[in-house]
Amino acid sequence: MAERGRCPQCGSAALLEDAHYAQQQLVCGACGCVLSEGLLTTTYSDEGQLREVAYSQSTGQKERLKRCEQRGIRRVQDLCKVLRLPSVFEGTAVSYFQRALQHSSFHLGSLEKKELLVGCCVLATCRQHNWPLTLGTICSLLYAKQELVTSVYLSLQKELGISVPALSLSDLVKTHLNSFRLFQPTEDIPVTFVEDKEALLARTLQVVELASETWLVTGRHPVPIITAAAFLSWQSLQPAARLSCTFPQFCRAAGIDLPPPARLRLKELCDILLRMAAELAWLRVLHLDKKTVVKHIGDLLRHRVFLLKNAFCEAEGDEQPGAAQGEDPSGDPPRAVLDEGKQKAESSRRALLPPCLLHPRKRLRTTALSASDAALTGDEPISDAEIEQYLRDPEEIREFRKAKVWQ
Repeated sequence: MAERGRCPQCGSAALLEDAHYAQQQLVCGACGCVLSEGLLTTTYSDEGQLREVAYSQSTGQKERLKRCEQRGIRRVQDLCKVLRLPSVFEGTAVSYFQRALQHSSFHLGSLEKKELLVGCCVLATCRQHNWPLTLGTICSLLYAKQELVTSVYLSLQKELGISVPALSLSDLVKTHLNSFRLFQPTEDIPVTFVEDKEALLARTLQVVELASETWLVTGRHPVPIITAAAFLSWQSLQPAARLSCTFPQFCRAAGIDLPPPARLRLKELCDILLRMAAELAWLRVLHLDKKTVVKHIGDLLRHRVFLLKNAFCEAEGDEQPGAAQGEDPSGDPPRAVLDEGKQKAESSRRALLPPCLLHPRKRLRTTALSASDAALTGDEPISDAEIEQYLRDPEEIREFRKAKVWQ
């Protein structure tokens, strides 16, 4: 019989108690010999009397029920480490995950939905702390489709009542440019393609603000606009060496995808720049096109407010009657001091409207009103049976009943 407190195999006194699921074990720390194993008991009163219990009532079953939660917590922690998030973010994301699992929509959901829930909890935490993390980054890390992640993300906000602010456009620009490979020289990138990160970020933010002021951002996906703005900004910083580079070549060098609408956003930005360049006297004589206007983006952005005000009118009805015929609004003959270039610029001014209104894809078809609808003026009396459809407040219902009694 072995001496008490020592291992029978090696004689070491380094004995450790190891809890493996529901079984308590006494193990030697020197050789690993298992000295004794505990009985499968439960946390109920049977534990004190060492009675045999069913596994469904034991602590092992409870441990199995929590295994999914423990795995999800580890996944949240690993995802926070991959994204290099602050430690306070990790605690918030873990609490969101534990709260979400208490709801039946997530607790009884599929394993795939729980995997997506991990990324959605991290995304919601980052948005609340104004940390620039996009939905596309979560989708790429989880190898999931954007539609599925979006549905789980919206369901998470609804079930937990989380208020998540929207990510600003400037934060999206910073996040998108962080993925570019143009800030350090490599074998695949020419030296002339390498650009300072801060300089490119500052110029791209200015171009994106210009696009926002000219209705190019409203109702559009931001990534194609940011990609087109980054391309123009990158070319304008060193136009002599980069004007020959095409849009697809730039995307390949930067290591990003070329979104299909990005070409249209690039064309719209160039049209805005050309209209602004027509208002500068020293650029009007150069006959700029969509390529050469890139050289002067710095000057155009510097005088952005003045050029936009002169290049576009505020509304379609701003032009005075008789302006097209060259007449003065007061009735006097046109001034001879206006040169021909200025007259052409004024005649080419258009309203600053969204592209969907300037170039509509489909015309709205208006149907003719019927005779009964055309006869309605809005002053017709409302019957007692019909007025009940408009009563919503209980106080209004009581007042209506009182009025009927006095009639």
